[in-house]
Amino acid sequence: MEPSSGRDPCGTPAAAAVSPVVVVHGGGACHIAKDRKEMVRQGVLRAASAGFCALKAGGSAVDAVECAVSVLEDDPEFNAGYGSVLNANGDVEMDASIMSGKDLSSGAVSAIRCIANPIKLARLVMEKTPHCFLTDRGAAEFATAMGVRTVTREQLVTEKNRKRLEKEKRGKEGKDAQKLESQKHLGTVGAVALDSKGDVAYATSTGGIVNKMVGRVGDTPCIGCGGYADNDIGAISTTGHGESILKVNLARLTLFHVEQGKTLEEAAEVSLNYMKSKVKGLGGVILVNKAGQWAVKWTSESMPWAAAQAGKLHCGIDLNTTTVTDML
Repeated sequence: MEPSSGRDPCGTPAAAAVSPVVVVHGGGACHIAKDRKEMVRQGVLRAASAGFCALKAGGSAVDAVECAVSVLEDDPEFNAGYGSVLNANGDVEMDASIMSGKDLSSGAVSAIRCIANPIKLARLVMEKTPHCFLTDRGAAEFATAMGVRTVTREQLVTEKNRKRLEKEKRGKEGKDAQKLESQKHLGTVGAVALDSKGDVAYATSTGGIVNKMVGRVGDTPCIGCGGYADNDIGAISTTGHGESILKVNLARLTLFHVEQGKTLEEAAEVSLNYMKSKVKGLGGVILVNKAGQWAVKWTSESMPWAAAQAGKLHCGIDLNTTTVTDML
């Protein structure tokens, strides 16, 4: 969407009106069962709406992406927070990161256990420490010091994900088990936003890959891979096969193409196709820039997403299935 512009009564060019926007994704996926599609669709719509409400209440882009991702972390339909998949030991280990495009401040956490909203801890790392990234025990100690609410292991381990782990372990025994490894586990959640001051931000959160090795960290908490935000370029959150995204620095690669003059859609397509051809990795991205333009793109079979802007809610899951409704 193009911003409006004009001149003031003295003939001086007026500043372009900023059209705040929040875009969210619920992770790339090879297949979403029909009985889950409506729940997933409602989930991303709730997240986008919550993030936009934060903006309308005077919140910053950082407030909006944290709010939107927290909603998705609280929804067991998504692979983050309460919906996180299990590692090889049957435990939940989560990663998250957040970044402000205003000054490039950022915060990330990895191998997080027993915390419902890792994105909130990532923001605390950004704002309350001199560091960008805390992991495992150190992150847990910091969470305790900050009074972050904890939950029990049992609250995060769902029956659905126990069954997923069992199925994955059985599947690993087959001769073709590794063939589609980079295409099967693409779940992450994320958000990008532009606020009324023209600042952008991103947030990304995940439970990782089913049956991953203990301590495995993917792209999500790595700045430049799981996301990036710079007011001069835009903000992006990625999803897909973490190892592939890490190898090509997908977030920063996409914004590099934007810097080179490509549109958001062109940049997304070029970088995703590069990752697919170079390392056979599938994924998806959501982007926004300071003009209020936004884009969603993916190479996986589907990617639940929603965007809130100018009183409208845009939403989609599969290719060519976008719907637009009025915001309540």
